[in-house]
Amino acid sequence: MTGNEAIQRIMGEVKKVIVGKDEVIRHVITAIIADGHILIDDIPGVGKTSLALAFSKAMSLNYNRMQFTPDVLPSDVTGFTMFNKKNGEFEFIEGAIMCNLFLADEINRTSSKTQSALLEAMEEGTVTVDSVTHELPSPFNVIATQNPVGSVGTHMLPESQLDRFMFCLSMGYPSVENEAKMLKEKYGQNPLDNVLPIIDSKGLGIIKKETAKVFIHDQIYDYISRIAGVSRNMEEIELGISPRGSVAIMRAAQAAAYINGRNYVVPDDINDILGPCARHRIILNSRAKVSGTTVNEVVNKILKEAAK
Repeated sequence: MTGNEAIQRIMGEVKKVIVGKDEVIRHVITAIIADGHILIDDIPGVGKTSLALAFSKAMSLNYNRMQFTPDVLPSDVTGFTMFNKKNGEFEFIEGAIMCNLFLADEINRTSSKTQSALLEAMEEGTVTVDSVTHELPSPFNVIATQNPVGSVGTHMLPESQLDRFMFCLSMGYPSVENEAKMLKEKYGQNPLDNVLPIIDSKGLGIIKKETAKVFIHDQIYDYISRIAGVSRNMEEIELGISPRGSVAIMRAAQAAAYINGRNYVVPDDINDILGPCARHRIILNSRAKVSGTTVNEVVNKILKEAAK
C-alpha cells in the first residue's frame, strides 16, 4: 500500500464518523502529514473532538485530550518532577502532551502562561522541566480548538502565537441531509467503534518524510513569495503573511500535492491550501472591517494579484 493509498483510506475511515465535511477532513490530514498543527475555531458540538479521535484511531496514534480551563497549569501540560521515596531520586512525571496526537480543547479558556507552555512544545518538539529537556514522541501533532462565542474568561491567542498553527479551520453546522444521516448512523451505536486502523505511527512518520521530499520548482518558490509580498502591501491589510507563514504554505502545498498523487507542487496546490493557511495570519485594518470586507475575500484578491 502506497502512502497516497493509505491517506485515501484514512480519510475514508474518518468519514464514517464525520459526515459531510470532506474538505475539513482533507485539510486536517494535509496539515498532519506536513508536520503542522491545526487550530479549529468553531462553536461547541460540531464534532471537533470526534474528528481528532477518528484520526487517532485510523492512524493508531497515542492520543490525549485536555480540557483547558483557567486552573490548568503549565505542568499539567508538560509534566513535572516528583521525589520518589523508594529510590531517593527525582522522577519525571509525563504531562498530557506526551503523545502522538494532542487535542487541546478550548485553548483560549486557559491562562497565557499555560498557552505559552503548549505553544513552545509545538514549536520546539521538546519540553523542559527543571532544566532537563525531554523529547516529545514522534510523530507529534496538535489539534487545538477555541470557541468564538462567549468571550468571558477567555485569553485570546496573540498573533505571534496564532502563527504557530499551520491551519485554522472551521467545521460549521452540517446540512439538514447530513445531520439526518449522522443521527441515523449514531442510532444504537458509536461510529468511532467502526473506524479501522490503516497505518501506525511508524507509517505516518514515513509518509511525513516522503511528503517533505515532494519537488518544488523555483517558479513555485517565487509564487509563494509573491503571495506573501502582496499580503504585506494590500491597503485592506494591517498585518500580512509572515516568513513563517510562507514556510507553512510551502509545506502544506507539498502535502496537498502528495495527497493528489504527485511528487511535485503545482500552483493549484497552493491555491487549495492558502485559505486555511493564511486566514489566521492576516489581520484586516479598521477600514476593511467597517466596510464589511472578509478575510476570505482578501485571500481571493491576493491570489489574483500574485498570479499576474
